[in-house]
Amino acid sequence: MSSNNKLHILTNGFLNENPVLRLVLGTCPTLATSTMASNGIGMGLAATFVLLCSNVVISALRKVIPDQVRIPCYITVIAGFVSVVQMLVKAFVPDLDKALGVYLPLIVVNCIILGRAEMFASKNGIVDSALDGIGMGIGFTITLTIMGSIREILGSGTWMAGLGSLIPALGADFAIQVIPESIDTFSLMTSAPGGFFVFGVMMAAATWLTTRPKKAAAPAQVEEGGNA
Repeated sequence: MSSNNKLHILTNGFLNENPVLRLVLGTCPTLATSTMASNGIGMGLAATFVLLCSNVVISALRKVIPDQVRIPCYITVIAGFVSVVQMLVKAFVPDLDKALGVYLPLIVVNCIILGRAEMFASKNGIVDSALDGIGMGIGFTITLTIMGSIREILGSGTWMAGLGSLIPALGADFAIQVIPESIDTFSLMTSAPGGFFVFGVMMAAATWLTTRPKKAAAPAQVEEGGNA
């Protein structure tokens, strides 16, 4: 496979097939953990690690796993890597573990992980599957971080609060005050309705960005056909 195709596999999950905004997978953890940008980063990195490792292993075993029991096998592989992530987060980033709560172990049944295992890793080579896992993980992380940033800034007036749990050198109280404390914030944004609102706006923006070039090119094609 050419380098251009490999680059396409890597970047495909950033926008064109973004697992959340375009494929609409993993909606539940996305809405639940995107209340702050730092939570989004932590959840995204954890999911990226699991995506990468599970894609590689499932791709390597794709010719060995019987088709009839492939889903239980995929879940077993994914569960192993999720357990590793959970133990690491509990040991080194306990605050993040508390913030993510049950959604960290639930990565095991995250539709993004299972979806890429079924749709890509089980049908492609190890290198391509690794690139797909990294790309989809980055797209997931970007989406969570942007959603978390919007909700945190509008709902709390701060940005990157809690990042100190990921980077201890910043200190536990690290936060960037974006909106002055004297100004009332829109606290609804940190609740479920705010999450759905931001999610809908971002989905609309992603759809517009991915379909706009095609719509712009259509009139030109019609005109060329008429001249012919």
